[in-house]
Amino acid sequence: MDETQQIFDKILFMIIYGKQVCLHALQEHESAIKTVYIAKRGILPQKLFEAYKPRIKFLEEKWAQKMSKSGNHQGILVEMEEFKQSDLSTLKKERFIVVLDMLTDSGNIGAIVRSAYALGADGIIATGVKTLNFSSMVRTSSGALLNMPFVIIPNIGDVLNELKQVGFQLYGASSDGENINDCQFTDKKVLVLGSEGEGLSKKAISKIDELVSIEMKHEFDSLNVSAAASILIHRMRNAT
Repeated sequence: MDETQQIFDKILFMIIYGKQVCLHALQEHESAIKTVYIAKRGILPQKLFEAYKPRIKFLEEKWAQKMSKSGNHQGILVEMEEFKQSDLSTLKKERFIVVLDMLTDSGNIGAIVRSAYALGADGIIATGVKTLNFSSMVRTSSGALLNMPFVIIPNIGDVLNELKQVGFQLYGASSDGENINDCQFTDKKVLVLGSEGEGLSKKAISKIDELVSIEMKHEFDSLNVSAAASILIHRMRNAT
């Protein structure tokens, strides 16, 4: 058997790829890194190359393409420990939580994670799903998922009940809600985001304390959920 095929067959952990996200992982999460696969010489800064030299393996382009499932790997892939989820008991101690109501697209979720981390949300809970592609989400969040507390809890009703019991006020994103610029927010708050196709579920709406919206200057259906999330998180985080 080809030596590279043997390496490929022994991969047990999460694979991420692309220069920006891999460099972030190498710089910030050294203890989680198992193997660095390089298909383009010179892609690593010398300091990182020396630091990871014992864990570096060089690949032919065809194997890099196979490992990335034909994604744009940009000459580098990293095998690292599987993403470790947070838990509800930990997030209940925070101040600003984002809850995703049946969102499944890893691109949208990754973009929300990136904005949430950059803008100061404390954690994210995904509901209405049992599993998500964490490898893809690490990539689409530009590595922010590795720094953001994130947990999957399928039943949104249970999640919202528990958050309300410890003093969180629940705000749901909806085109029928009050203009976000006119809202005041409590210290402990939750932003609930529904899927683009369905919006907030009936179960979520029954628990939410207040619906909020983004005022549109031109007639248009809606913003992409990740774009809307950025605006809402920024406003809620910085409201006085």
